[in-house]
Amino acid sequence: MRSRIERLKACLNGGRRSDEHPAVPITAGELAAEAVAAVAAGAEALHVHPRDRAGAESLAAVEVAAAVGAVRRACRGVPVGVTTGLWIAGGDPGRRLAAVAAWAGLPATARPDFASVNVGEPGFAALAEVLQGVGVEVEAGVWSVADARALAAAGLPGGAATPTGRPAWARVLVEVIGAPAGAAVAVADAILAELDALGVAGPRLLHGEDAGCWPLVAHAARRGLPTRIGLEDTLTGPRGEPVTGNADLVRHALTVRAAG
Repeated sequence: MRSRIERLKACLNGGRRSDEHPAVPITAGELAAEAVAAVAAGAEALHVHPRDRAGAESLAAVEVAAAVGAVRRACRGVPVGVTTGLWIAGGDPGRRLAAVAAWAGLPATARPDFASVNVGEPGFAALAEVLQGVGVEVEAGVWSVADARALAAAGLPGGAATPTGRPAWARVLVEVIGAPAGAAVAVADAILAELDALGVAGPRLLHGEDAGCWPLVAHAARRGLPTRIGLEDTLTGPRGEPVTGNADLVRHALTVRAAG
């Protein structure tokens, strides 16, 4: 069964540090606690960045297993996904590919349901194939119109079958990174229009970060698309107010979506 998100995914930590916000979860136990709170507040899926003992982001199977296993035990039945950001592998696509391939040795209970792959990073298509081979759904992260074109050109549009017989993309993540609040909606619409024009099929999820986060939570609702929210994307509420953690952000996001 493919993981479906109707309204909201919670992104619990990203690369944030605890000195940026005291509720940023670092350890597996902290991730599990924040996950429980976010799901209770209304999140339908969870996205986490596993960490090593020093608190640095990690793609190593042992750290992925610890984070995913803890969250899954705490939130049974809720899809759990992870990052594959190239920066975590020091910018080395081969090193990243090897780390992700090692996830094949993880038990199903410790393997993520899905993983995000940034289309703008070298080696994204090969990484998608490896993820599918280890039984992990793939979300394609599209940050720009150029990324939309690269995704279409890759020959792995959503709905197309890979050698495993599974659809290539679980979701296309339209991710507006670094845009000011006033420009975020226009950037998102340009990316969405390009994906449509190029015939890239598959479900979309729309979100932004920092200044563009809350405008795109509202815009996703207007366009009938799911979105995501969490301390990875923003440290404040829709009016810039302080928040207590991921659950508080989830509640704010659902209120914004309801208002349209």
